[in-house]
Amino acid sequence: MSRQVMGAIIRGANGFVSEAERNLAAAIKAKGEKGAVAFPGTAFYLPMAYALMGLEAKTLGDVKTIVTHCRSLVHETPTDRRWLPYLGDGLDAGAATLLAQEAICALRYLNNEPVETGFTGFISDTILRELGIQLVDGRMPGFAAVLGPAPTTEIAVKTVRDLQKRSILTFLTANREGKSMFDQLASQGVEMGWNTYIVPVGRDTTSSIYVLNWAIRGALTFGGHKRGEFTKCLKYCRDRIFAFGLTFGPIPDDWYATGAGAILMGFPVISDEAGTPEVRPTGVTTYEALVHETNTDNLVPRAIEVRGVRVKVEQIDIPVPYAAAFEGERVRKEDMQIQFGGKYSKGVELVEMVDSESIVDGEIVVKGKDLDAVPVGGALDLGIVARVSGRKMKKDFEGILERQIHRYCNEAMGFMHTGQRDQIWCRVSKTAFAAGFRLKHIGTILHAKMHGEYGNIVDKVAVTITSEPADEAALSQRAKTIYAARDERVAGMTDESVDTFYSCTLCQSFAPNHVCMITPERLGLCGAYNWLDGQACYEINPSGPNQPVKKGTCLNEKTGEWETVNKFVHEHSNRATQRFCAYSLLENPMTSCGCFECILAIVPEANGVMAVNREYPGDTPIGMPFSTLAGSVGGGAQTPGFLGVGRLYLTSRKFIKAEGGLARLVWLPKELKEDMRARLEVRAKELGLPNFVDQIADETIATTSEALLAHLEKVGHPALTMEPLM
Repeated sequence: MSRQVMGAIIRGANGFVSEAERNLAAAIKAKGEKGAVAFPGTAFYLPMAYALMGLEAKTLGDVKTIVTHCRSLVHETPTDRRWLPYLGDGLDAGAATLLAQEAICALRYLNNEPVETGFTGFISDTILRELGIQLVDGRMPGFAAVLGPAPTTEIAVKTVRDLQKRSILTFLTANREGKSMFDQLASQGVEMGWNTYIVPVGRDTTSSIYVLNWAIRGALTFGGHKRGEFTKCLKYCRDRIFAFGLTFGPIPDDWYATGAGAILMGFPVISDEAGTPEVRPTGVTTYEALVHETNTDNLVPRAIEVRGVRVKVEQIDIPVPYAAAFEGERVRKEDMQIQFGGKYSKGVELVEMVDSESIVDGEIVVKGKDLDAVPVGGALDLGIVARVSGRKMKKDFEGILERQIHRYCNEAMGFMHTGQRDQIWCRVSKTAFAAGFRLKHIGTILHAKMHGEYGNIVDKVAVTITSEPADEAALSQRAKTIYAARDERVAGMTDESVDTFYSCTLCQSFAPNHVCMITPERLGLCGAYNWLDGQACYEINPSGPNQPVKKGTCLNEKTGEWETVNKFVHEHSNRATQRFCAYSLLENPMTSCGCFECILAIVPEANGVMAVNREYPGDTPIGMPFSTLAGSVGGGAQTPGFLGVGRLYLTSRKFIKAEGGLARLVWLPKELKEDMRARLEVRAKELGLPNFVDQIADETIATTSEALLAHLEKVGHPALTMEPLM
């Protein structure tokens, strides 16, 4: 490590530590050492201090401990008389920078300093869990932190588009002057936010810590590592979280210090400045740690290469960019060229399995008006039919392929698709229209993607797209009959009707000991995969994460335990889990990675269970919000009494069957209860539980166990008369 780099890192670290010391002294003077400190929406207190120091920082006195430790880590600035090119001093200063930045930002929250409009500020645990499935299934192969603005607006737009095309999540932070890519992109109308993979974090260099402590929580959330296990946490980040930093222009001291913190976590930094001294340590990052790439056109590919991120750039013959990063893009009314479905016209989509002889692969037929035949802002009816054939294609796979139309269309930049079946609503942006996007390109996308992702079961794909009202009406009528038959067929499936379940080890890239077991009556805890999905994925990739598991001898029908399933889970969880009960909350429950939609938890005083979804930020009757509960449930560990689940499991006939089923459910957040009300009412009627959904409490009724129990007694909730849980 050169003297220039070492000196800059230590000077920058000293600056951050000194700032933390000044701000802390002022805060203690105003509020005392017992003043409460917290980031919103996390169970990990100050996450970097929690992971690296093992400290649950709750007060200003705890922050004082952190800042004192920071000062001890920053060694003297190297001089001509005393200097060794020792990486350790630089990494120590990097650690001090991370901890000091976190302290500075925590004090901002203590002082109620507002986060500027358009920026995230602190990133919650909920966001991490929501994005977890995209991180593990490859849709989001990694993320980048861009420090400061680009030299020009054109370079800024090109850089983020290059990252989007590779589905890399991009965080934007600023320099000391508050300048970042945010203003450059906003001036060009680039949509930013989690949905588009472009996330502005804060208006200064210090806010970079929000990105890095979000990353360290991956080790705590998915890796199952404990507080203070700093070596394991840092190694997890290096080996499993594919992140890197990008900078433009000369690198100031504070960026060098921040970069040293990133390097400590295994994340390299790539600069476009020719004079940047390169750092190539062994064993800290995977490859180089600090490199330069003066050709800005090659900056993103160089970063991908240095970090070793596995990316797949989609090459589909359409006139607009195509990638998962565009899936969440919204086409607003003022930017809209044309729309389909919704309240202004009709829309329907259908996938049908047909005989191979009846279709020509790649045939795309467009009927009726195209986009250029309608005035700007107008509407057309839209009917989409994809006919598929294949030697391994099954009727049950139609719905799976049909569900993908939403994602496939959305990944085209400038095309917005919402809804499914005969309830779709689509928009095409003016930019996409000007680039040449037309109706035929919907067919191009579906043909390419179905072959690309389902090539093992699909041999031919032909697409018909119509904007004729009469054709759409006839298709919609026919489709409703097909939908109904399909739903009836799937609804009739039970765990007893099959001899095979499907595993899902997709999340082992983040949670190495976790194995999900998917049955017809229990979908994956992420909510994204059901039994038919597992079957289809196995047909597509026989050596992939979804494997068929014969049930074998039933060991316990009530708890849902089978001999062969146990053997599979034991072998594929790195021998961490010996037994698995599919229908029990208390006895050998399924492990969790961290991507669960909801958490079930026992409420002993109520003789029942509660469920809380990750979107709910408030208190629950057991005294812990979702974020705190999630801290003890994920990471591939069995936690009797606590269970991560997909929300649809709440209405399964096998829902905690061993503990008495749905009648045990005593509390739900109101949003979740209303979202699930229709399904809950159907299931309650099957069980002979009239008015049951209204007997379930929510946060408007109770957030303490005392208030909950009073409500349950008042309404006569059935859980109170059931056998004791404990």
